[in-house]
Amino acid sequence: MAEAAIKNFRTLAQHGLDGFGGIGEGMSIQIAKDGRRILWLAHESAPKNFTAVDVSDPRAPKLVARADLPQPHMRSNSLETVSDVMAVAYQTTRPGLEPAGFELFDISVPENPRRIGFFDCSGPHSRGVHQLWFCDGETVHMSSGAADFTPRNPRDDQFYRIIDVKNPAKPVEVGRWWLPGTREGDSEPPPERHPGATDVGFRPHNTNVYPERPDRAYLGYIDGGLVILDIGDKARPKQVARWDYHPPFWGFTHTVVPFFERGLLIVSDESTRPEGEDWPKLVWILDGREEGNPVPIATCPVPPLAEFRRPRARYGAHNLYENVPKPNAWKSEKFVLGTFFGGGLRVWDISNPFQPKEVAYFVPAAPAGTPTGAIQINDVLVDERGVVYTVDRHAGGLYTLEMDF
Repeated sequence: MAEAAIKNFRTLAQHGLDGFGGIGEGMSIQIAKDGRRILWLAHESAPKNFTAVDVSDPRAPKLVARADLPQPHMRSNSLETVSDVMAVAYQTTRPGLEPAGFELFDISVPENPRRIGFFDCSGPHSRGVHQLWFCDGETVHMSSGAADFTPRNPRDDQFYRIIDVKNPAKPVEVGRWWLPGTREGDSEPPPERHPGATDVGFRPHNTNVYPERPDRAYLGYIDGGLVILDIGDKARPKQVARWDYHPPFWGFTHTVVPFFERGLLIVSDESTRPEGEDWPKLVWILDGREEGNPVPIATCPVPPLAEFRRPRARYGAHNLYENVPKPNAWKSEKFVLGTFFGGGLRVWDISNPFQPKEVAYFVPAAPAGTPTGAIQINDVLVDERGVVYTVDRHAGGLYTLEMDF
């Protein structure tokens, strides 16, 4: 495999996933009972639901399981595992279709995932679940619609929901929050819409909760910016802070990762338009020491737009490595890893948070069969061994890397 550009990474392997290499934003590692390291991957679109890859030897990944979606009008963009339980998000192509929600699987035998339970989020105005966060084995935090939620604007169809899964056969909602004014019946006025094509909706994307602050949820709220919630009482989440920087910037705040020891917040946008039309989509560094008033202090440097610009392809920030709070995950408050679609995987050293420095990147050549003629690196995960896993949105499948920084 020839790289278009690589710095301070070593390529270990690439696996095209036997022709189904379009991977979404769900990546999670399970240590199986027999000691194998299984990487579970959610697919970007139909027909595949999820794929399991044995990455015990990251130089020789092996496909061990794969499942089809229940219906072609859905996607399983997000998944997460805790021990031998996996939660998979289901989002439909338009409101009103089924199944929409999330499914829980017993993956104690990776080759034979077995359904445990399903939480239904379908409804006349719901597309189901776009993203979920499941790290403690007890609670699913997610961006979802619901049968009893009618948005004032159809773009605002998803909101933050908290689901108790202690009994995985019978998940129960315990709390919810939405940006005031976005639901029919709210006493607050609706938020001012972003102009024209920049209006992509006031709804959450990532909904991260960490053991360092289990009473806080860190939300990337798309057109609503960064939102921090107090979830000490899960039945009554309360807004602690909101930072909204668009306009003038295009919307789509995607991910918020707190660096607790340093009082920083790392925030990524998502590029959603082809050929850099929504440039620049950025990774922001915020001073979060005063929780109610996060302040931007820097953005991570980006490569030149023209360097990897291709027709029909996205080029700009997307996902961050989220310091996943699990024993099989790598942790760092010095390095930020982010995916950049056509710009590949980028790494920044933020030892000085006012002057982030790019120290590594990985931009593989366009994979065979890609509809855009470009790589579209979509997500990144790092295990406790320091092995980096990154995936392509359309055709390239899985890349395993070794860090050299």
